Amino acid sequence: MDKRIYLLSIITFIVGLVELVIGGLLPLIAEDLNITYGQVGSLISMFSLSFALSGPILLSLTSKIERKKLFLIVLFIFFVTNIIIVFSNMFIFLMAARILSAMCASLLVSLCMTIASQISDDSYTARAIGLVLMGVSASLVFGVPFSLWLGSALGWRAPFLFIAILTLLLMLIVFLVLGTIEPKNNLPLKAQLKAIKDKKILLIHAISIIFFTGHMTLYAYLTPFLQSTLHLSEKSLSLMYLVIGLFSIMGSLLGGYFTDRISAKRTVIIVLSLFTITIAAIPLLKFSVVLFIGAILLWSLLSWSLQPAIQSYIVSCAKTTSDIHQSLNNSGSHIGMALGTTIGGTLIDSYFVELNAIIGGTITCMALIVAIISFKLHKN
Repeated sequence: MDKRIYLLSIITFIVGLVELVIGGLLPLIAEDLNITYGQVGSLISMFSLSFALSGPILLSLTSKIERKKLFLIVLFIFFVTNIIIVFSNMFIFLMAARILSAMCASLLVSLCMTIASQISDDSYTARAIGLVLMGVSASLVFGVPFSLWLGSALGWRAPFLFIAILTLLLMLIVFLVLGTIEPKNNLPLKAQLKAIKDKKILLIHAISIIFFTGHMTLYAYLTPFLQSTLHLSEKSLSLMYLVIGLFSIMGSLLGGYFTDRISAKRTVIIVLSLFTITIAAIPLLKFSVVLFIGAILLWSLLSWSLQPAIQSYIVSCAKTTSDIHQSLNNSGSHIGMALGTTIGGTLIDSYFVELNAIIGGTITCMALIVAIISFKLHKN
């Protein structure tokens, strides 16, 4: 496997930090800005929505720029947005910085995934994509717990300063290590639009949208969920996020491994089936701490196992248009994140947080149905 894949994984690690850190800091931000959990959750949903809308557009607009140069430009803008967040005292400025940050993150992740499939052998494509996506799940292990601790000790702005510093270091590494990578031959816009109309591929994108809608209904509000069910202290909560993150990393690697071994289709069906059962069962297992925590860890493992299979399936089905479809699927995932965060925010503000898991399971069951329909169509 090309060693540059590991650098791409580091880039997605930094992006994962800025996207996911809000979940751990949710109570601190709500208290400091005197807003509700649902309003803080909108910082996640707007990030995801901006991420989704900007990804394919920016990837197309920058299709002729040499990739190393593009990485450095976008990373610098990403650095600036996090500095803005550090000094934001009003919710509207914080939201604006999050939107700009999301646009940078979207382009960075799209670049990482398309380059990973471009520089990898066919037999390692899913594992390469899984390794890149592992950077996001790794941010759970090292980033979110650390940011939660740092935010509790120094205030919620401190983690964003930490991310800004990491971004500067990453720019230096990219400048020194990443060689010249020329962009792939750019398809005409007409050909890209024609590719987007493929019904079979559109259903694959729908799977990602629906799946992440269900997942984020609970995950975006995991901190209050764990506090209300397990009554965890801040130190215990950080430890719990650490363990959850470790299982998420294993999920990314296992998803890529099983996709290369047993096929993308089988991996998608197995992961969606187990995920749906697990997330819906979590609030029903409160009577046993062991079963409850075990279900949360299995849920974390499965949540990051799906995308390597989905992305690999897209590459195999649409080789000439895989770049645009990989970017679109990534956008679809973030549309789902935005929808799930919005739904979860409504549930937690109007009802009770345990309901988030049950509704999330109901939604992911729909993703399983769409996957079955899509794979049957692909046989025809």
